[in-house]
Amino acid sequence: MPISTRETTPTTSSAGAVSGGIVTALSVGASDMSGWLLMGVPGSVYLFGISQSWIAIGLTIGAYLNWQLVAARLRVYTEKAHNSLTLPDYFTHRFEDKGNLLRIIAAVVILIFFTIYCASGVVAGARLFENTFHMDYETALIIGAAATILYVFIGGFLAVSWTDTIQASIMCIALVVTPIAVCMDAGGFFESIEQIRSINPKMLDIMEGQTAVGIISLLAWGLGYFGQPHILVRFMAAKSIAVIPNARRVGIIWMIFCLAGAIGVGFFGAAYFSLHPADAGLVQENNERVFIVLSSLLFNPWIAGLLMSAILAAVMSTLSCQLLVCSSTLTEDFYHTFVRPKASQRELVWFGRSMVLLISVLAIWLASDPESLVFSLVSYAWAGFGAAFGPVILLSLWWSRMTRNGALAGIVTGAATVLVWNHFAWFGLYEILPGFVFASIAIVVVSLLDKAPSKAVAERHESVLAEFRRLEAETRAESALGPAARPMLRVCSTLNGNVAAKRIFQTASRTFC
Repeated sequence: MPISTRETTPTTSSAGAVSGGIVTALSVGASDMSGWLLMGVPGSVYLFGISQSWIAIGLTIGAYLNWQLVAARLRVYTEKAHNSLTLPDYFTHRFEDKGNLLRIIAAVVILIFFTIYCASGVVAGARLFENTFHMDYETALIIGAAATILYVFIGGFLAVSWTDTIQASIMCIALVVTPIAVCMDAGGFFESIEQIRSINPKMLDIMEGQTAVGIISLLAWGLGYFGQPHILVRFMAAKSIAVIPNARRVGIIWMIFCLAGAIGVGFFGAAYFSLHPADAGLVQENNERVFIVLSSLLFNPWIAGLLMSAILAAVMSTLSCQLLVCSSTLTEDFYHTFVRPKASQRELVWFGRSMVLLISVLAIWLASDPESLVFSLVSYAWAGFGAAFGPVILLSLWWSRMTRNGALAGIVTGAATVLVWNHFAWFGLYEILPGFVFASIAIVVVSLLDKAPSKAVAERHESVLAEFRRLEAETRAESALGPAARPMLRVCSTLNGNVAAKRIFQTASRTFC
């Protein structure tokens, strides 16, 4: 039985299951790797050396596990759960929350942390316009935000998914080309290493300045992937689970190249500016400018413009998706559910667009401080989503005994822990880890103390698992067969896995393999 296509409004949600493998992979990557990839990571490595690469290791492991444990199951489950369009929508239908309390709490968490996340994108865009066109920070802030808002209005989710694919390609090229150019300017790879060694040999030590708590905190960034709404909605929009394996491979390869390039920009940038101290002024003022300054110094203006457009691509791809998720949350989970259940599609579209403007204004206000750092804003929002939603998503897909009250306890505990831990900064531990652990414990304890889920919820969970196993088996079988056998396999799949279908499939396998 093929996965159906879902129709939605163009500015509110996932635009149906329309994204293929490569589009899904690169749109997930572009939505994930915002301006912090080209500014935050290089800036951190520029200051502290290769020891900051622990975060890249944690992110790569987390992304792979997210593709492996969440992507396909969430794609199947959201369709079974009344074709859910948003994360709060999924939670509501997954646990049959007739009082909509789960929808409201989840939506509030999304709006709080996404506004902070959007602010980080606005800061990154402002830094780009500020340094490229020599604008004052306030003007650059408004222009950068306006460009993204216009971009969202023109296309909606489907256009964002396709343009994210192009933007992801630009980001990858920029991050691979720039460190290579830096090494060539310094005389080669080994010469660059020796130059860095002459500055500070500790920059070559991956353990330098790191404690056990520090390494655990950096690796814990990987936990955030399980709860990021702007990434999870891309899984929900995949064409079918058949595209997931290829998307996972493409996505992880793209991610490795980008993270390695980002580390290389900061690491070899230190060598470049030690050789050219007269050019290091802007970077000394703000280390997150290292990619921008290197691009403008090492390449002719045309190439530099193309490379710096990677920052705009990163900012617009992530910020646009975040604005759409915020808009869809306010539109679908508040306005359409509680205020105007019978609202027309046109009305929902215009309400969604007005919500994009509202969230943008709040994000601009939060980003108005010229001292704002992209990395710190992303870190806070990333932890909030990872702790509040990550355990809920994982356990809702894998544990049938989980209840609605358990989900509520998990979301509230995770979000509250992040807010409190970030304020007091206990033990120097990144707040996502205690938030994730405490939320998981809260879910399990409350669910076990609560009455078991209804028969309908339990049966739907089992049907989802059965459907997932069937589709996964078909995907593996189709991958193993030659091209000539695949049409036969698709015919077999329409028979819903009965005995006849199995026999036909076995015959097809023997005939075409």
